[in-house]
Amino acid sequence: MAQKVKLTRPELKRQRDALTRFERYLPMLKLKQQQLQSTVQQVQRKTIEAQRDAEAAQQSFDRYSAVLADRAGVNVTALAEPSQVKTTTANIAGVTIPVFQGVEFAAADYSLFTTPAWVDRAVADLRSISSLRARAEILHRQQILLQRELLKIIQRVNLFEKVKIPRTREIIRVIRIKLGDEMTAAVGRAKIAKTKLSESDFHTAAEPAEPEAPAQATTEGTP
Repeated sequence: MAQKVKLTRPELKRQRDALTRFERYLPMLKLKQQQLQSTVQQVQRKTIEAQRDAEAAQQSFDRYSAVLADRAGVNVTALAEPSQVKTTTANIAGVTIPVFQGVEFAAADYSLFTTPAWVDRAVADLRSISSLRARAEILHRQQILLQRELLKIIQRVNLFEKVKIPRTREIIRVIRIKLGDEMTAAVGRAKIAKTKLSESDFHTAAEPAEPEAPAQATTEGTP
């Protein structure tokens, strides 16, 4: 292990607490990953549909776009440029994304009596194309933001699942082995000490007592 770890009981408790946190956090990350993956897929489909709608509208307009050569004094293209793309925000799986609301255009200030009939249709069609493209662009921005967050979550899941949790389990295993060895050694030392103490007591009890020296008899009057 590259990580320096104290092989002590307090460290064992700290590592067990960390493992509990990691194992509780990992399912939450995986759930968020699933939500983001599902949402990204939905947004991708919507983006593709919006782009197809914009392309179809453009192709429909291209059939008569040649009439734009006759501007009839009206800048049709400029009238079709959005003055504002209206959006709001939403929160999906913790990610703030823009949500398309609509497009605003400048007032079409031209005379209905002095311009050809195609001008109205051209302005309406080009504005529809601009709106569809704006919606597709907002959806594309949603997709980028969600994919960026999804990548972060996948990295975190891999970090916890493949690095933090296995490493913490290994640290716990090593500490438990060390503490187990210390306990075994302590028990062994205690048994040896007990055996030595018992042997000492046995030898002490088995040693014969030294005989007392006989008392010298004394006789009164003995010279």
